[in-house]
Amino acid sequence: MSAGPMSADLGPRPAHPTDRPPALSAARRTVLGALDGQPEPVSLAALAAVTGLHANTLREHLGALTEAGLVRRERAAASGRGRPAWLYSAVSGKELPTGVSEYAGLASALAEAIERTSDSPRDGVVAAVAAGRTWGRQLATDTPLDPARPGHAGARRQVVRLLDQLGFAPRPDARDAIVKLTRCPLLEAAHRHPEIVCGVHLGIIRGALDVYGGDTDRVELLAFHEPGACRLDLMAPRAEGSENRP
Repeated sequence: MSAGPMSADLGPRPAHPTDRPPALSAARRTVLGALDGQPEPVSLAALAAVTGLHANTLREHLGALTEAGLVRRERAAASGRGRPAWLYSAVSGKELPTGVSEYAGLASALAEAIERTSDSPRDGVVAAVAAGRTWGRQLATDTPLDPARPGHAGARRQVVRLLDQLGFAPRPDARDAIVKLTRCPLLEAAHRHPEIVCGVHLGIIRGALDVYGGDTDRVELLAFHEPGACRLDLMAPRAEGSENRP
């Protein structure tokens, strides 16, 4: 797993964007699309990372959209010195499916708890992967493997389906070996705690593969890997000492 500093034009988009009235400019539709479907309000910095727009440009668009009643602005909870940042959310839009919404809320709370209680960043990642793995096993148990596609290939296909149900809008290659995760139902939490959130996601994938009979030693998740997507490799070369990784 890799989740380093995020470039402004790398990574997935928020889950389930919704188109808006054509009277809006293309730039403002882009901003609304980045906000629609997010399970929690988003900071200016996170929105800049998704849209690639400069913060000053974003402020102008967000101000106009707020005045139009399409965007809600609220203060983040106070933490430390200084004035809390503004957070933004779409006032209306397509509702997330219940499963995605419940998953997003639980995963966000889990990430916050792990970040707060871990003694070190490494411990936090290990705990996140372990928690996600337990969660992934349960999710896979509730979504059985298609008996028509047994073996590792079937396991990969079913993991892709599970990720689709969770709101990641996966785009797999022909063998379900390389999967682009083009949406993220936890974008704001991933921006605040990238290693933790991505660790939970990696654990979910490994836990599902445990149940489906897939090869968990060949899973690699590269967060914010390219414009518009994270990269999931389900057939990565086995790394030496992989049994000791998180």
